[in-house]
Amino acid sequence: MPYIQQEKLHAIKETILQRKEKLAENKRLDLATSHNIYTELTTFRLDLLTTYAGSLLMEKEAANEVMEQWGNNMANLLVNNGLPLNLALEEISYYRDVIGEIIKEEAKNNDFSLDAFYQIISHFNSIVDNAIQFVSKSYVKDYTEKINYAQYAIDELSVPVVRMTEDIGILPLVGDLDTKRAQYLMESALEKGSQYKLEWLIIDLSAVPIIDTMVADQIFKVIGALRLLGIQVVLSGIRAEIAQTMVNLGLDLADITTFSSLHQAVEYVNQAD
Repeated sequence: MPYIQQEKLHAIKETILQRKEKLAENKRLDLATSHNIYTELTTFRLDLLTTYAGSLLMEKEAANEVMEQWGNNMANLLVNNGLPLNLALEEISYYRDVIGEIIKEEAKNNDFSLDAFYQIISHFNSIVDNAIQFVSKSYVKDYTEKINYAQYAIDELSVPVVRMTEDIGILPLVGDLDTKRAQYLMESALEKGSQYKLEWLIIDLSAVPIIDTMVADQIFKVIGALRLLGIQVVLSGIRAEIAQTMVNLGLDLADITTFSSLHQAVEYVNQAD
């Protein structure tokens, strides 16, 4: 930007920085009566105003980098505190109007040309638009990662290996087994079986409503992998329909010990152990 333009932008920047505490406090008081948690965001507002002010003097590429960093930090704050995205978007828009008024005020007081005013306000609007874009993209990314992590934790807990004795563990399966849960089944069985140094693992299917090709194949893979670790596997909860399904799928149960109830499986393993 021309030198004269830089001088005008510097004056606007200084005005914003001088007023930022008051502007942030005004917004805090405005929201305090409607939503108490919003009053905790004073630091965010000060950072936003400081970032806006500094970006006015930067070229577009540099301003974008600064706003992207701010957007990432803001999205992280929102997600970690369980706050909605629209909170940030509302504040971003609010300060667009506030700073727009400051630019207009400075333009009047310093006799900006129409071209200079238009160039400055266009540059600022571009900064604000990028702030909205960056915080929105980063929020979706962070939120998705958090949801995926929570889902991972839920799935991990849904296939727990319970240690019954020093040598015997039970893996009770509940509900439908989709591809993802079947993978956790494999991981949990191998990890805990090795960690606990088990000699026996009972996989109980009593609460699994349906055994299809994918589930049956995964169970057999788990059994094979556990045997390589020296862990003997017993299947319990094998109802008539499950047995029939496995036979229809062409699965050989001849070398696998199975029982209709968990109680029978526990008795068998205790005697064998």
